[in-house]
Amino acid sequence: MRGAGAQTPDYRRIAVEEIYCPPEVMEASISAINADPDLEPNFLGNFSPDNARFVNGRIIERLQDIGEERLRAMDEGGIDKVLLSNWAPGVQLFETEEARELAAVSNDRMAEAVRTHPDRYAGMITIAPQDPEAAGLEIERGISLGLTGVLINSHTHDEYLDDPKFWSIFEVCEARNMPIYLHPRVPAPQMFQAFSEYNMHGAMWGFAIEASTHALRLIGAGVFDRFPNLTLVLGHMGEGLPFWLYRLDTTSAGYVGRTINRPPSEYVRENMLITTSGMGWDPALLLSHSVLGAENIMFAVDYPFGNYARDTAWFDAIDLPEADKRLIYSGNAERIYALS
Repeated sequence: MRGAGAQTPDYRRIAVEEIYCPPEVMEASISAINADPDLEPNFLGNFSPDNARFVNGRIIERLQDIGEERLRAMDEGGIDKVLLSNWAPGVQLFETEEARELAAVSNDRMAEAVRTHPDRYAGMITIAPQDPEAAGLEIERGISLGLTGVLINSHTHDEYLDDPKFWSIFEVCEARNMPIYLHPRVPAPQMFQAFSEYNMHGAMWGFAIEASTHALRLIGAGVFDRFPNLTLVLGHMGEGLPFWLYRLDTTSAGYVGRTINRPPSEYVRENMLITTSGMGWDPALLLSHSVLGAENIMFAVDYPFGNYARDTAWFDAIDLPEADKRLIYSGNAERIYALS
């Protein structure tokens, strides 16, 4: 139900990167990182009394809520439906057996939320890349539960998905038409030190560098040549890639250009979509719209880190054709994630 003050277009407002952390995953994450803080540096800082954003915004409580508070925030922002996804680092933090178990629990919780509020919630499938074969089976189980799309929180135990041992996941996703949402996390140890001294490893900078680097590794490895119908989704206005397309194309020939069939920008345009999560800024959206087109952009808020009312007000006011707003707000999500 839309808020009384919300503008009412003749299409739905769908947000596709809306974070939910099942209590079991939250509890296990806190326990594991208390035992070894290096598993995910600064994760425990989210719980510090000095972290005003998390404490005052009740982020930890809201991450675990799929009830009235979240629905009320959606109503106040005029959001019709959200696509829930697990919080980073999610199950990729754990050793294989525990990761598999928590992925299954996450999908059960997502499916329960969707069954309870089918008009308001859809849910992404959580997998444990630690076991690619089991991940493929969990994708199939997630589909049977009514979930759509696959979430991967970037690197897993310092490994990236360009390693061929993970490619069976791509095979299943392509065959089942399941887009992969590649969500960032704190950079892997081989990258982390350059960001950590000035607290740049999170959403301020490190997330975008980490996720965009991962996406480029997939291009460079030939993943999209091997799986031409695979779809990758990047949040935060494409993690910076739309700005870099010209330079990627004009400088790649001597690097990854030797191992891929087309210029990097073609893979970004044909195999990737981006979302507006956390980037409600006109210049960033207008640049992305110019180089990718409306058909490659989806609306997202990144709740509870973002604010539905603020971001819908921003997007409603932006100077884009109404047909393009329709695509970004709902048409692309309905097509990519089969959201009825």
